[in-house]
Amino acid sequence: MRTLYLKPRLAKSLPRSCCVLHVSALLKELIIHACIRGSLDQRYRSQRDLIHVIVDQLEAIQLVPLQLPNPSDPRAQRLASVLLENPGDRRTLNDLCKTAGASKRTIERLFQTDTGMTFAKWRQQLRLMQAMQLLAEGAQVTRAALESGYSTPSAFISMFRKALGMRPTLYFKTDAQDW
Repeated sequence: MRTLYLKPRLAKSLPRSCCVLHVSALLKELIIHACIRGSLDQRYRSQRDLIHVIVDQLEAIQLVPLQLPNPSDPRAQRLASVLLENPGDRRTLNDLCKTAGASKRTIERLFQTDTGMTFAKWRQQLRLMQAMQLLAEGAQVTRAALESGYSTPSAFISMFRKALGMRPTLYFKTDAQDW
């Protein structure tokens, strides 16, 4: 993982809150190059050009409609941490509630209140994010689907398509084809 820090005047049009981004192969290489060079100085033309290209790429980037807010209630946090440790956990909500020390109804209410989404939606987002990480690391769709808790690869592909508008294989191939 790499981190870039931009002066606010360079990043005026970029999102102000934390978000998931679809990074192209070009942007990935630009970020790696910038990190290797260290701090960039706009007084030097080549460094200024690199900064401008990175900012241009960041402004054109595709935001991924994924977020996973954390619940604040301790009971919901206990349940969330169990699933964060193992997103592929297939236990039912009733079984997971025993770990949290709360009823199913209470957990459902807490997730809706604390995260703004139902428990089922929160779990789906977690599984999707886990699968996307595995796919980005080069895992096959079947492995990513099963390790993330989907019953079948086709169930995962269907959900992925609903969430992101395309099949997983196409989503990760677009990086190389864009440039």
